[in-house]
Amino acid sequence: MAGKMAKKFNIRGMFDGLRQSVSSSSPKSESDIEETIRSEDIQVAKTVRHGFPYQPTAMAFDSVQHILAIGTKSGSLRIFGQPGVDLHCHHGADVSVLQILFLVNEGALVTFCSDDNIHLWNYRQKRPEIVHSLKFQRERITCCHLSFQSKWLYVGTDKGNVHVVNIESFSLSGYVIMWNKAISLSRKTHPGPVLHLSDCPLDPSKLLIGFECGAIIFWDLKNKSADCRHQAAEPLRSISWHSEGKQFMSSHSDGSLLTWNVKTPGKPASIITPHAKPGKDGKTEQCKPITKVEWKSVRNGLLRSFWHGLRSSDPLVIFSGGMSYDRAGRTPCITVMTGKTTTVLEMEHTVIDFVVMCETPWQNDFQDPYAIVVLLQNDLVVIDLTSPGYPCFENPYPMDIHESPVTACQYFADCQTDLIPALYSVGSSKQKRSGFSEKRWPIKGGEWGASTCSYPEIVVTGHADGTVKFWDASAVTLQVLYKLKTAKLFEKPKNRVLEGQEDDPFAIYMIYLDQESRLLTLAGATHVMLFKFSKSEATLEVPSLDVSIVYEVFDDLDSPELDYPKPSLGVASQHNHSGSMGSHSSNASDSAKQSKPSLSVLSQQQKSGGSMGSYSSDGTRPEQMTALRVRPGSRKYPAGYHPDVVCLLTWTDNEHPGNVTSICTNSNYGLLAFGNESGLAIVDIVQKSCLLNLGTPDLYGFKENHSHLLHHQHNNHNQHKNDGSSFSRSRSSSMSSLENVSREAIQCLVFTDSYTRKFDNFTSPCLWVGTSLGSVLVIVLNLPPSGDQRLTQPVIVSPSGTIFRLKGPIQCMSFLDCNGVIIPTLTSGAWRDSARDEMKNSKLQSTPQKLKLSPSSSTEVTDRQFAIICSEKQARVVSLPSQTCPYKARISENSFVVKADVVNLRGDSVCLACYVANGHIMVYSLPSLKLLLDIDFLPLSDLRVARTFCFSNIGHAMYMCSPTELQKITYSAEFCDNLSEMLGELFLPMETPEPPKQGFFKNLFGGGPSMLDREELFGESSGKSARGLATRVPGSGGIQGLQSQTQATVAGEVSRARQLLSERGEKLSGVSERTEEMAMQAEAYSNTAHQIMLKYKDKKWYQF
Repeated sequence: MAGKMAKKFNIRGMFDGLRQSVSSSSPKSESDIEETIRSEDIQVAKTVRHGFPYQPTAMAFDSVQHILAIGTKSGSLRIFGQPGVDLHCHHGADVSVLQILFLVNEGALVTFCSDDNIHLWNYRQKRPEIVHSLKFQRERITCCHLSFQSKWLYVGTDKGNVHVVNIESFSLSGYVIMWNKAISLSRKTHPGPVLHLSDCPLDPSKLLIGFECGAIIFWDLKNKSADCRHQAAEPLRSISWHSEGKQFMSSHSDGSLLTWNVKTPGKPASIITPHAKPGKDGKTEQCKPITKVEWKSVRNGLLRSFWHGLRSSDPLVIFSGGMSYDRAGRTPCITVMTGKTTTVLEMEHTVIDFVVMCETPWQNDFQDPYAIVVLLQNDLVVIDLTSPGYPCFENPYPMDIHESPVTACQYFADCQTDLIPALYSVGSSKQKRSGFSEKRWPIKGGEWGASTCSYPEIVVTGHADGTVKFWDASAVTLQVLYKLKTAKLFEKPKNRVLEGQEDDPFAIYMIYLDQESRLLTLAGATHVMLFKFSKSEATLEVPSLDVSIVYEVFDDLDSPELDYPKPSLGVASQHNHSGSMGSHSSNASDSAKQSKPSLSVLSQQQKSGGSMGSYSSDGTRPEQMTALRVRPGSRKYPAGYHPDVVCLLTWTDNEHPGNVTSICTNSNYGLLAFGNESGLAIVDIVQKSCLLNLGTPDLYGFKENHSHLLHHQHNNHNQHKNDGSSFSRSRSSSMSSLENVSREAIQCLVFTDSYTRKFDNFTSPCLWVGTSLGSVLVIVLNLPPSGDQRLTQPVIVSPSGTIFRLKGPIQCMSFLDCNGVIIPTLTSGAWRDSARDEMKNSKLQSTPQKLKLSPSSSTEVTDRQFAIICSEKQARVVSLPSQTCPYKARISENSFVVKADVVNLRGDSVCLACYVANGHIMVYSLPSLKLLLDIDFLPLSDLRVARTFCFSNIGHAMYMCSPTELQKITYSAEFCDNLSEMLGELFLPMETPEPPKQGFFKNLFGGGPSMLDREELFGESSGKSARGLATRVPGSGGIQGLQSQTQATVAGEVSRARQLLSERGEKLSGVSERTEEMAMQAEAYSNTAHQIMLKYKDKKWYQF
C-alpha cells in the first residue's frame, strides 16, 4: 500500500505548488490590491438604544399587551416589553412628552407634548411611527383622557375648556365644554386650567372635570349640563375613581385626600391627611402635595397585607408625596394604604410618575392590582403588591449604566469567543441577589426578533467612581457581565491640596483591552493601571511607579548662557548614525537612573509621593506629590481582573503634570506606553520599571525642528479659530485644544512590528507615537530574548529618527500587510491563568507568538506594509519601508475629526471610518482612500459624544447619546437589511378581556353601567369645530402601514363573520326544513285523527 501511494507522488506537482505559494505571498503594489468594499456596502442607521431614559417625564402601561412606554424631556419615547424587547423612537423635535395614553390592545398610543401637539403612534411595526398629529394653536393642552375601547379623546386646556378629538381621523369635534358653563354661576373667577378628565365607570355619559382651583364638575354629556359640582378648599392635584362609580378620591396641594360621593354635592364624605402629625401647638404639620393618587378595588382575598401576608379585600389607596415639610431632606416615597395599614416605601430619587398594574382594563370591574411601576428621575422600580413586605422586582433591563456617570467607552464587535463566558464566570451576575420578589417580571409583552448575530460583542464602560463594567452587547441586547472597582486600590483621598486636581480622582477616562491576552489597561486623569485576568482569587501587593514627565521648550537656543539638559543616554553610541537622540534601558547607568522613576513596593513609598532625582536651577529638590496613593500591604482579590502595576504622575512644585491622553499595551513585548499633555512614558510590565519618561520636545532629538513646528502649527490653528464646529476640548475627548497649543500632547500610541527606517529589510518591534501637532515619531524597541533573559536583561528604547507630519492632531494609526489586510496586534498568545506562577515569581510561562504576516525578511527591498495615519484634518497611506505616500485624502477643512479607526467591515475587507465634528460620518476604502460614504448623521453638540464615540468591526459603532443611554449604530448595509429581523415585536394579537358580568338585580334595577353612543354626541351632528383652533398634520410615516394592517384585520374579521354567517344560515336552513317537515307530519296526524273521529262518531260502545 505504501508503494502505491509512493507512485502517486508527483515531484512536478510539488514544485508547482511551491511556485503558486510563493507567487501568492509575493508583495503587491498598492495598485494591485483588490478592494472589495463598495459604496453600496455602506449604510448608516441607528440600531438599538440601551439604558435608562434620560430626564423622563411621563409613563403609561398597556394592561393587555403588558408593555410600558416612557417619554422624556427631549422628545424620546421608549417602549419596553419583556427583557430583550426595547424600542426607541423620537418625536422629531426637542419637546417634552407630557402624557402617554395607550389604545389598549390596539397597537397604538397617543402622546401630547409641550408644543401642544397630540400624536398618534403606530407600534404594530418594528419601528413605531407617527400616524397623525394635531396642533392646538389658540389654547394650550393641560391633560387628556381616552376611555377604554373608545375612539374619542377628551382634551383639557389651560383656558378651562374641554374639547373632543376623533382618534381615527384626528379631527376636532364640534362638541365643546366651555368653562363658564361648567362652573357655578356664583363663581366670579376663572377656575384655572383643567387638570383631570375621566368618565364615570358606572355611567360613561358622565364626565368628571377637575380644575386647578379645586373645583370638580360632574358633567352630563347628553344633557350638556353639570349634574353636580364640588369645591375643595385646596388646589387640586389628581383624582381617582372607585370601580363602583359612586365615589371618587382627590388629592391636594396640602397633602390631603378627599373622598366624594357623586350624588352628594358640597362637603366631601371624608378628609384625611395621611402623613400629618399634630405639632406642639396643637396644629397639624404642613405636608407636601400629593401629586397623584390611585384608588383600586380588590376581589375577596386576592391581596396580601404588608406585615402578616394575610389576604384582604380592602381597597388600596396608593399615592406619591404627602410627607411632612418639617423633616428636611426626607426622601421621596410611595405610600400604600389598605384597611388600617399604611406602608411608606422610600425611593432613592424623585418620583416622576407611577402606574398601578391591574388585571383588567375595565374600570367598572375589580382592579386587583398586583404591582406598582414607579418612574424615578434616575431609575425604574417595580413593586410586588402580592407578596408580603412589598418587595421590588429585580430589574432585568440594563438601566444601571449611569449608576456612576460614564466617562469612557470601548466597543468590541466580533470579539474573542471565549471572552464573554470567562467574564460571566467571574462576574456577580451568576449570584442571585436576595431581597427581591421571586415572581416573574410583570412587563412581559412582545417577543424577541427572529434572528440574531453570529458573533459576540462586548462593551466596556468606565465610570466616574473608578468602576469598570463589562457588558454583553451581542445583537440587540445588553447584559452586565463583570464589574471591576479600581477605587479599592487607592487610599481615600484627603482634601484637595493640589492645583487642578480632579473632582472625581478615580474616574476612568481611557480603556485599552488586549482581547487575546486579556490584559486590561485603564487610565485616569493622572494615573494608569494594568490588570491581568485570573479565574482564581489571589493575595497580592500592588507595585506602583511614580512618573514625572517634564515639558520644557527653550526658545532662545542660540544663547551661550543657556545650557539645556540633554536626555540621559543609556547606550547612545548604538544608533548615532540614524540621527537618534540616544536610548533608554531598564538597567541603564546610575546617571540615567536619577532621571527615571523608581519602583516602590507600597510599604516603602515615601510620603512625598515622588522618587525622581531631578533638581531645580538653584540646587534644591522640587516638591513632588501624587493625586492618589496606592493602599499599602497585601490584599485578597477575587477571581477576575487583578492589579499588576500602577503608574502615578507626579505634581512638581504643585504644577499639574498634564492629563493622560493615550495608552497602549503589548503583552508580547511586555511593555506599557502612555502619553499625556507633556510627553511620553514607557514602562516594562515584566520587570516593573520605567524605561523612558520624556517631554515631547525631547522625543524629536532636535529642538530647532520642534520650535519651528510649534510655531507653524499655531499659525495653522489660528486660521481655523473661527470654525463654528470647534469647541474647547479636554483630555477626556482624547483631542488637543485648538485654542491652546503651547504644549504638544501625545495623542496616539501603537505597538507593532514594522520598518523603522528607509531601506530596512526586516521588521522590528517599535512604538509609533502621534502628537497633537500632527507629528508621527517611530521609537525602536530592542527586546531581550524570552524566558529568563527577559526577566533580567534590559529593554533598550531609542528613537529611530523617522518622522512623518500631517495637518492636525493625530487621531489613529494602523498597519496593513502587502495584501491590504490589517496586521493584528502582537500578543503573547492565548490567555493562560498564571496567577499562581506569578506569585512565585517564576519565569515567563509562554514564548512570544510569531505573527503570521506576508514575508518581510527578504533581502530584496520592496514595500511590504502600509501605515494608515489619520489626523483631525487628513488621512495618509504610507508605504513601508520606502516611506512614500501613494494615497492621501483631505477629510475636513472647516471642521475636524472627532474619532477615526481602521476597521474590518466584512472578513478581511478594511476601511477607514471617521466621525467629524460637523456631524458627518465618512468612510474611506483602503489603501486607496476612496470616499465611500459621507452622510450628515450626528452634529457634535456635547463633549460626552466626543469622549464616548467609538468604531468597531463588522460595521458597528456606539456612543453615549445622553448621560444615561447608550446608542448603537451601524454603517453596514448588510446589517441594516437584517436589523428588522433582529428587533423584537411589540404588538402581539391578544384577546381583550370580557367586560364584567352584572348581577341580576343590578340589571333589573338599573344599577349596571349604561350605554353611550359617542358617535351621536361627538360626530357630525355636533357641528363643526371652531376655525383655527387646531390643525391636523399628517405623520412622517406609518399611516399606510396602519391602514393596511387595519384593512387586513377588518378583512379577516369580515371573512370570519361571513363564514360564521354562512354556517349559521346553513344551520337555520336545516332547522327550517326540519320544522316544515314536522309541521307536515303534524298536519297529516291531525287529518288522520279527524277521519278516525268521524268514522267512529255515531257508533255505540258495544259496536266496537
